[in-house]
Amino acid sequence: MLLILVYMQEQKVALVTGSSSGIGFETDLLLARTGFYTYASMRNLEKSKNIVEIANRENLPLQIVQLDVNDDESIKKAVDKIVREKERIDVLVNNAGYGLFGSVEDLTIDEIKAQFETNFFGIVRVTQRILPIMRMRNNGGAIVNISSVGGQMGVPFLSAYNSTKFAVEGLSESMAYELEPFGIKVIIIEPGFIRTNIINSSILGKKALDPNSPYFSFTQKLADHFNSMVNNTSTSTPPEEVAKIILSSITSEKPKLRYTVGNDASAAIQAKRDMTDAEFMEMIKKQFQ
Repeated sequence: MLLILVYMQEQKVALVTGSSSGIGFETDLLLARTGFYTYASMRNLEKSKNIVEIANRENLPLQIVQLDVNDDESIKKAVDKIVREKERIDVLVNNAGYGLFGSVEDLTIDEIKAQFETNFFGIVRVTQRILPIMRMRNNGGAIVNISSVGGQMGVPFLSAYNSTKFAVEGLSESMAYELEPFGIKVIIIEPGFIRTNIINSSILGKKALDPNSPYFSFTQKLADHFNSMVNNTSTSTPPEEVAKIILSSITSEKPKLRYTVGNDASAAIQAKRDMTDAEFMEMIKKQFQ
C-alpha cells in the first residue's frame, strides 16, 4: 500500500493538445504507457473514440479533456480541471495545429490570421495558463513545442504555415532563457514528413482553389507532392517515432533545445546549412518541377 501511495504522489502529469490523431494521439498513448497520467486534449470530443477504446482496453492512466487552443475559456476550464484533480502539470506538449496551402497573394488576411491563431497564439495561450502552475511547484517541468522542418526553411505556397513555425522557433528559444531559472525545460520538435492525416486536416486558401488563380497549377502540384511524400513509407516517418523522441527529451536530465525527426528533415536542414541561399533555393525548386 505504501508503494502505491508513493507512486501516486510522484506520478507526473502531462497535457497534450491536438490529441485526436497523429503525433498527439501517439504521444498520449506512449506517455500513458510509460506511467504519466496523461490528459489527451482535443477541440472536438467526437474524435476521441479510438484513443478512449485503446486506453480502456489497456487500462491506461489517460483521460480525455476538451480544449480548444483558440478559446481562452476552454483552456481555463481544461487546466482548472487538471489542477483540481491532480494538483500539478509536469509536461505540456503543444501539438495542435494545421497546414494552410496557398500563395501570399491568394491567401486572405483572415486566413493568415486564423493560421497564426491556432499554430502560434494557441501555443502562447496554453503555455501562459500552465506556467504559473509549473513554477509554483518549484520542481521544474517540460514544455514541448511541435514545430516543423518548415520552421527552419521556407517552401513555396506554405508561406503562412512556415511563418507560424518560424515564430514558434523564436518563441521557444526566448522561453528557454526565461524558464531556465525555474528548472523548466523548453524543447522544440522539428518533424519532416510524418505519416499522419495532416494533409486531410490542411486547407487550401479559397482563392487558391480558383482555377483562374495564376498560382493554381503550382499550388495543386505542391499539395499533390506533399500528399505523396506523406503516404510514401520510404520518405515519411511514422508518428510513433516522434512520440519516442518527445518521451526521450522530457525524461532527459539535459535535453537538447531542438530535435529533428525524420531522415528527410535532417537532410534538408543539413543542406540548408551547407549550401548558399541560392543553391538551396535551386534544390527546393527542382523538387517541385
